[in-house]
Amino acid sequence: MRDVWDNAPTNSAMNGIAVRIPGYIVPIEQSKGYLREFLLVPYFGACIHTPPPPANQIIHVVLAEPVQGFRSMDSVWVSGALNSARRDSSMGVSGYEMQASAIEAYVPPPRE
Repeated sequence: MRDVWDNAPTNSAMNGIAVRIPGYIVPIEQSKGYLREFLLVPYFGACIHTPPPPANQIIHVVLAEPVQGFRSMDSVWVSGALNSARRDSSMGVSGYEMQASAIEAYVPPPRE
């Protein structure tokens, strides 16, 4: 089953599309409190306490500039252009990548 999840299909129609998407941080590269690279996962504890979700639910995020104030499993909004790109890391296989233009603490959208 793990092999099927690691090769879950992605949607190439999303390539280059600017999105703002919520998720949880799983750090990949963090140094002296500065976060530069992480996996954005859809639910709390993914990749840490349980097997990782399917690759098409994980985004490998690289920030243009390292940021402070974010920790593992913090909920965030991340903005940037999405692209299909399978990448393997020690925490799981991601099916998408994003060069993030912004990251901010998660605040639920207002109800209408």
